[in-house]
Amino acid sequence: MTNDAISTTVTLLHGAEMPRIGAGTWPLKDDEAERVVADALTAGYRLIDTAQAYGNERGVGRGLRAAGVDRGDIFVTSKFNKEWHGRDLVAEAAKNSLDTLGLEYLDLLLIHWPNPGHDRYAEAWEGLVQLLESGLVRAIGTSNFKPAHLERIIAATGVAPDVNQIQLSPASTRAEARAFHAGHGIVTQSWSPIGGQGVRVLDLPAVGDIARETGRTPAQVVLRWHLQTGLTAVPKSADPQRLRQNLDVYDFALTDAQMATLNNLDQGESAVVDSDVAGH
Repeated sequence: MTNDAISTTVTLLHGAEMPRIGAGTWPLKDDEAERVVADALTAGYRLIDTAQAYGNERGVGRGLRAAGVDRGDIFVTSKFNKEWHGRDLVAEAAKNSLDTLGLEYLDLLLIHWPNPGHDRYAEAWEGLVQLLESGLVRAIGTSNFKPAHLERIIAATGVAPDVNQIQLSPASTRAEARAFHAGHGIVTQSWSPIGGQGVRVLDLPAVGDIARETGRTPAQVVLRWHLQTGLTAVPKSADPQRLRQNLDVYDFALTDAQMATLNNLDQGESAVVDSDVAGH
């Protein structure tokens, strides 16, 4: 990707328009989630990311309403756990999230983890494909799926996810996964994009050097790297000022040399959670 102006949204496989940068909400509890979501929407965010496992969907819903932004202008993502991995269970999972959030539809619903030991993620994907046709969700996807997991669900249904949300930062650039996504029209979305879990990316000297060179915060540098790499991201911050800063990354560009420096921070798959083992 060049340093030309980067669109603030991306068109997903099934037609939905998704903001490139959203506000994450883990591990916020309901009360704090309500405040942070309202602050994020006031700051200009239009993508809000939550999950059943976060235990904050009720607070997120309150924040959505408190901000006073039209529902049609907000892109809301949630995710469900392995107890809902089944063709006929996914609709119930979606209804639970909608009831808790106080919404009539979700913009994106994800399988939170593949949980291959449970071995029901293919059936969960079949349920999501059926749910897409109902109108209760505008887009469907996966989280923490490896290429092998994605190959299996695509083979089972002929339908690729709109989004695969994976742990990704300059400390683990996930080249193999990104290449698979690109080959199948799947949008890559980064969780822990500024290294809040695992490697403390913002503390790396190379990131600090580029922040000083550009007159930006380390987080802005890393989020700009995500954009120029062709990614979408859902950073989390509970601080109103940092929320605004994290969205203010469209009016500058990193040089090829700066991008190369950040790419060279890659530590491979050892820097991320193994989704063949972890999950819920």
